[in-house]
Amino acid sequence: MSSASKQRIQNDPAFVLHSYPFRETSLILDVFSRSHGRLPVMARGARRPRSALRGVLMSFQPLLLSWFGKGEVRTLHSAEWQGGQPYLQGTALMCGFYLNELLLNLLVRDDPHEQLFDYYRATLHRLAHETDHAATLRCFEKHLLQELGYALALEHEAGSAKAISGELCYRYAVERGAVPMDSGPDDGATQAGLPVLGKTLLDMAADDYADPVTAQQSKQLMRMLLNHHLGGKKLHTRELIKDLQKI
Repeated sequence: MSSASKQRIQNDPAFVLHSYPFRETSLILDVFSRSHGRLPVMARGARRPRSALRGVLMSFQPLLLSWFGKGEVRTLHSAEWQGGQPYLQGTALMCGFYLNELLLNLLVRDDPHEQLFDYYRATLHRLAHETDHAATLRCFEKHLLQELGYALALEHEAGSAKAISGELCYRYAVERGAVPMDSGPDDGATQAGLPVLGKTLLDMAADDYADPVTAQQSKQLMRMLLNHHLGGKKLHTRELIKDLQKI
């Protein structure tokens, strides 16, 4: 992307992922925009009592943002609330913060992910309207890893065109995939990775988390994979959610 194109951006759909005070009256926002990815933006005077931005720059609410500047931190020019997204409450709110923390830690700045942006917006809608928050999070985690180039191999055995069998047990190894647990004593791969049922892998491929065993094993598998790509960094919201609900 050229420097000229970065100078002024008009009305790009975006969400605020995180914000913190800057100097006496301003805010630094970490935003996820549809066309420009994750980037930092300074909102001058946004903390002033009469600022038109005070009630607009909210997390989980669809915005149209305009900004300018070529430096690392751009300057916000305007923000318009688009509406249509109910406010998240309770466990749904904590799940929303968890999504934001994943994006903050896994997305590279200034790297657009338009399909992921649309999926994030749809996921917020699901959190607001549906009660199975765990299934919603598993779907988003899987989609996020796919968008980042780490798609899960859920329908075929590792290094093979052989289809996963719902009747078999596997071990799922990071960066390799699923290996049958009965593939032989000399296969070291059978001793590494997370034990998981073939049915769980197929259910995950279909985004079907109704089976309690699938729900539990998919949570463990996604936790292992995300921890690997996060480099072992702990997510604060994950610990808070565990205190509220088994997700």
